[in-house]
Parts: sequence; structure tokens; C-alpha cells
Amino acid sequence: MSYGWLILGMTVITFTMRYSLFAWPDLRFPPVVRQGLHYVPTAVLTAIVVPGMLLPDGQHWQLSLDNAYLLAGAAAIAIAALSRNLLATIGGGLLVFFLLRWLMGQI
Repeated sequence: MSYGWLILGMTVITFTMRYSLFAWPDLRFPPVVRQGLHYVPTAVLTAIVVPGMLLPDGQHWQLSLDNAYLLAGAAAIAIAALSRNLLATIGGGLLVFFLLRWLMGQI
């Protein structure tokens, strides 16, 4: 299969999915679907972030105390739970991450 057909197919599917919401504006999702969609951002963010924390080299699990990604992620989770402030979570997580990398001699 050529890449052109693959890209065209993905384009058609994406356009169809997005256009359907405009084509039928009166379309309403059942309550159970709306409730499920509420968790999509959390699930997507988790799917993006957690592999980077647990597999920092992209191949091997690193569940140890010398994994700055894992420790900074845990610190960011704690900051988020305590402060409920997005900016504090991002700033605190980055600060902990770079501080740990510096202390571990990885920078």
C-alpha cells in the first residue's frame, strides 16, 4: 500500500468524523456517552505522559530512585493534589526534574 492512499484514507476518516458533528447539529449523545467523554482528556494525557516516566530510554522499564522522570512525575502529582493549580504543578514538576537531573549528574 502506498503512503498516498494511507494519507488519503486517514484524511477521509478524520474529515468524516469531524464533519458529522456539523452536518447533524441536533445530534445528542446519550448521558452515558457524555459521562464517558468526560474522562477522555485524562486518559489521553496519562497515555502520553506515563510511558515517558516509566520508560525514559524508550525501551526498558526503570522503576528506581535514579529515574528523574519518575520522581519528578510523582512530585508533580503531589503538587497537583495539594495545590490544584496547573501553573504550580508544571513549574514545580519542572523544577524538581531539573534539580534531580543536576543532583544525579545527568545534565
